[in-house]
Amino acid sequence: MSQSAVARIGTAALQNNFEQVRRSAPGCRIMAVIKANAYGHGLLEIAGMLASADALAVSRIEEGVRLREAHIRQPIVVLSGGTDRRGLELCMRYDLQVTVHSDLQVELIEALPRAALRDDSRLSVWLKIDTGMGRLGISPAATQGIVERLRTCSSVADDLRLMTHLSCADDLGNSTTIDQLRCFADVASDWNGDISIANSAGILGWPQTTRHGPDLKYAGANWVRPGLMLYGVSPFPDKSPAELGLQPVMSFEARLISIRSLQQGSRVGYGGDWIAPRDSVIGVVAAGYGDGYPWRLGGGTPVSVNGARAEIVGRISMDLISVDLTDLPSVKEGDRVVLWGAQPGVADLAKRAGTSVYELLTGVGERVHRQID
Repeated sequence: MSQSAVARIGTAALQNNFEQVRRSAPGCRIMAVIKANAYGHGLLEIAGMLASADALAVSRIEEGVRLREAHIRQPIVVLSGGTDRRGLELCMRYDLQVTVHSDLQVELIEALPRAALRDDSRLSVWLKIDTGMGRLGISPAATQGIVERLRTCSSVADDLRLMTHLSCADDLGNSTTIDQLRCFADVASDWNGDISIANSAGILGWPQTTRHGPDLKYAGANWVRPGLMLYGVSPFPDKSPAELGLQPVMSFEARLISIRSLQQGSRVGYGGDWIAPRDSVIGVVAAGYGDGYPWRLGGGTPVSVNGARAEIVGRISMDLISVDLTDLPSVKEGDRVVLWGAQPGVADLAKRAGTSVYELLTGVGERVHRQID
């Protein structure tokens, strides 16, 4: 029996969440976001399970190249774009769509020689407009000029598209999303092409970002970019995944490799932080912060052992976690321990650790085996 921690990836849960995207954004095309190793779920594994997505989105060119070399044929969008000539040429060679967010990128594209294009192909571009994120993007005032430059560039395909990114969509009481939508609509008034606005929170909480309306007019398709919701996590702090029809895709698990009886007053772990308040039974789990389970989660954190709740005692080690099994007499060595999944939920643990769900999921380490269920 392997002692390696396992991230079980639920096919049915992923498909459920994907269908929830379709239901929440009817008529939209779906650009499934699988950056950062598919939020820790496994880049190639998740890509292979999303054959019905209209496109896949990654952050880095290297991720897109890896997908192409694994024979993934769907459109692939590089959200951070190419920022040097070599990167742009890789996008052309591997048929990766590039997000343009700076004048420097436009200059690099304009300087690409026609001879660099394989089979006379051209670069598919998403022009990103900064409507309020304050991070990447062309300023609204500069957009028209950039559009004209890209449209006259011989290396750019005719299907120029516009996108923006919502900064506060997870806060349903915040008017920033409406302000961003209005800003985008002003810049893209009667746009004769495709657009993309909504992330997971936009899809679930701001339907006006996913459809035509009096303030949002465009001739092409509206692409939504689900990320977090695909993996069964709510983008809203006050709404559970179940309330949104989502199911957790990852169950992060490990095995009990030792069970020991300790007398009252015995200490466990580095620093002897935990002292047994009674005669106790302690199990040792073969996982730790070296696998991506946060060091900040310590005593009292819940885990599930054969479906029953237990709690962590002492500090999290690089490779090991100790849990109190005193009230679970039927547990034995080799039994599985769910660190997060259906219960406990990853969002609850992120809150307990004072961090984000994104950090926990993407932190699941390379030595953790991804198993498709």
